Amino acid sequence: MTGFAEATRHRLAVGRRAAPGVGISLAVAMVALFLASHYGAPVMLFALLLGMALGFLRERERVAPGIRLSTRTILRVGVALLGARLTLTDLTALGLTPVLITLATVAATLLVGFGVARALGMGGRFAVLSAGAVSICGASAALAIASTLPRDERLHLDTVLVVVSVSTLSTVALVIYPILAAQLGMGDAQAGVFLGATIHDVAQVVGAGFSVSETSGETATIIKLLRVALLLPLVLGLALVLSERGIPHPPGQPRKRPAPPIPGFLLGFLALVGINSLGWLPAPLMAVLATTSTACLITAVAALGIQSQIGEMLKLGWRPITVIVLQTLFMGAMGAMLVGYWLPA
Repeated sequence: MTGFAEATRHRLAVGRRAAPGVGISLAVAMVALFLASHYGAPVMLFALLLGMALGFLRERERVAPGIRLSTRTILRVGVALLGARLTLTDLTALGLTPVLITLATVAATLLVGFGVARALGMGGRFAVLSAGAVSICGASAALAIASTLPRDERLHLDTVLVVVSVSTLSTVALVIYPILAAQLGMGDAQAGVFLGATIHDVAQVVGAGFSVSETSGETATIIKLLRVALLLPLVLGLALVLSERGIPHPPGQPRKRPAPPIPGFLLGFLALVGINSLGWLPAPLMAVLATTSTACLITAVAALGIQSQIGEMLKLGWRPITVIVLQTLFMGAMGAMLVGYWLPA
């Protein structure tokens, strides 16, 4: 009983220390949501830019614990709750061919994207981070992948750059890809698979899909959620690799413990997919979990922006952005080719 009381007091103390930083991150997230709903730009991009504007707060001792909590714990809760959006029934209703197209597009983008990054002189961690974000689910994937990698200042800067890039490119794709689908003569189902398999962020996939038709929008959303589900094996694989090799660490710092074989937030993601697939989650609760997931992810991005140093980002040069643009172009071309070849109109 004494141990439980001590643990409770410790958690309350941690919560009190984190409250100011979490509160600021949440406030930035709410402002970003407001601006995004009025101006139509990606909410993740707004959250990141607003957070950067408050970067002077990162040095405040009172704020720092909550900022760290937002970029770690709150982020992982948001990723875990993404599982409430997906059911196995949704995937089986599509048929085998769209699923195979999506899997092939994601796998090819991961491999080629990694190779492009390495060929342009980027490190292995940036290669994994950028290829994973582009191929799976944009900003959410970047944050989840970064949470499994060894943390240092360079990783933080790389993550911010990837989030900004994929959010911007998602908005460009929202406008261009439906036009491209029409020019290529794609039917509604084809367009839905193409858009869901190639656009980075969920919101832009939904917007692009329903701008074509209701059928295209529904198909694109399900395909996109399949890509979100692929976050589980990717992050699990990274965790296993890091566990086997040991986590590299900067000189002069103590070696960190290897990553656990299965991070807890991925178990939560998988459990929610299973529960939702069994129909045990009522629709109102699913809506609450989906909203909570979005709020957690936006809050984490806002905190990430507060931690960012724009001057240091600019020193990264032209190569990182070029890598992400090339990865995006490859994924778009790959998706269009596979849809045109495998999926009848």
